[in-house]
Amino acid sequence: MQKYSYTVKDADGETIRGTISSDNREKVILALQNKGYLVLEVKEGAGGWFGRGNSTRKRGGKVPGHVLAFFAEQLSTLIAGGVPLVRAVSLLGEYASNATLGYVLTQVAKDIAGGQSLHEALGHHPRTFSHIWLSLVEAGELGGQLADTLMQVALYTKMQEGMKSKIITAVTYPCILGLASVGVLVYFVIGIVPTFAQIFKDFNIDLPIITVMVLNVSGFLVNNGILLIIAAIFAFVTFRFYIKTTDGQKRWHSFLLAMPIFGNFIKNIYYDRMLSTLSTLLRSGVTILNAILVLEDSFDSNVIIRNALKLVRAEVAAGKSISDSFRATGVFPGLMTEMMLMGEESGKLPGIIATLSKFYADNVDQFIARFSAVIDPILIVGVGSLIGIIVASIFLPIFKLSQIGGGS
Repeated sequence: MQKYSYTVKDADGETIRGTISSDNREKVILALQNKGYLVLEVKEGAGGWFGRGNSTRKRGGKVPGHVLAFFAEQLSTLIAGGVPLVRAVSLLGEYASNATLGYVLTQVAKDIAGGQSLHEALGHHPRTFSHIWLSLVEAGELGGQLADTLMQVALYTKMQEGMKSKIITAVTYPCILGLASVGVLVYFVIGIVPTFAQIFKDFNIDLPIITVMVLNVSGFLVNNGILLIIAAIFAFVTFRFYIKTTDGQKRWHSFLLAMPIFGNFIKNIYYDRMLSTLSTLLRSGVTILNAILVLEDSFDSNVIIRNALKLVRAEVAAGKSISDSFRATGVFPGLMTEMMLMGEESGKLPGIIATLSKFYADNVDQFIARFSAVIDPILIVGVGSLIGIIVASIFLPIFKLSQIGGGS
């Protein structure tokens, strides 16, 4: 008998890895499924500390989303045109513009030629292809609609990348402007103000209150700058360590969702991502339980949403409707659960979920547009005011000195 290493998820969504002996791979999969596990990967070999199985080949790495979307489109077109799967994958790997994807596709083509399905071959490269990719491809293979499913994968990936691009574009300019402004302020306070402070001290004149305040702030920063930097680094490291703990994650993620103004923005991003993924999975033929399980895996960024989805999966597994399951969490808005109920009653749940996704995506777009229109003038006026205060604090005493000099 041959040893096989496997990766599965149990009913609670926990990932389990281990080894099992069997005559062939199909019996291993059947045995694991009979135990109620969701099989993610089964490979020949016992695994070990330095990799699963006896294979020592590399697993590839991250590939940009737009590159994966283009690959999905190309593969869909080739398959729809009658090109054999092995030949199509091999061809795309040979002419891939991304070196990492080219290497991965070469390995995938070899695995397919060895008898593995496409989703199994892709599953050997988890850093390149996510659980969402694997679930969609598997559904397409089982339903005999791989070409259509790959096109849905491409559209989904493009949509997610488009949302990321909008968010990055919206925050890039304010961040650059903010950092430049802070740099200018620090230069004024630490580099210029101390020089004038010495001049004012030498003339021993009464200083305006605004000048005294600016000089005190400047002196504090100059005398304690190193300590402040160390304290800031220590606070940052401590914060990063804390939010990796279970309690820290819950508190931090709850705070993000409850923040004034930005809390709703973050919620809308999560809702759009969750609903667009769920709609794509359901339309591709993935079962509702597996679809929600895939969603759980994709929400490592927020434990509140992930725990809510875990509860949804448990409720659905117990026989409750999707709308009731989402409502029971107390996390998702009433509009979402009511629309899901309408989708269930009309038999058009995937379409209703897609409409909901567009609604939340539009909310995100509106917030980004308003944020971009408001934040720039706020930064300019705010930083300009601070610089004006610093300049005024310097020139008021100078003006006073010129009056003393003129009077003498």
